[in-house]
Amino acid sequence: MQQNQVLLNLLDKLAARHVATPAQISLAWMINKRPYIVPIPGSRHLDRIKDNLAAAQIKMSAEEVAQIDQALAAVPISAVFGGTKIERKSSCRPAVRSSIN
Repeated sequence: MQQNQVLLNLLDKLAARHVATPAQISLAWMINKRPYIVPIPGSRHLDRIKDNLAAAQIKMSAEEVAQIDQALAAVPISAVFGGTKIERKSSCRPAVRSSIN
């Protein structure tokens, strides 16, 4: 949480500026970044789906998009999200069964 605080503060600031939620700003950032990017958020609740759709109406400046890009570039990637290769404990592979008799 501490490592991401700069990014979270930026999202909060942009959300307040656009009268939106940080989640909406995250979606709007993707939409405003490239016209061919279409985020597909999932939700089980109608209210969240409506919030997600409202993010498409948020027009961000190139400077705002760049601010988020810069903040993301400064966040270290954890081992869980793609940094460290997972090594197997055993090199054994499961046996392949043949259906040929």
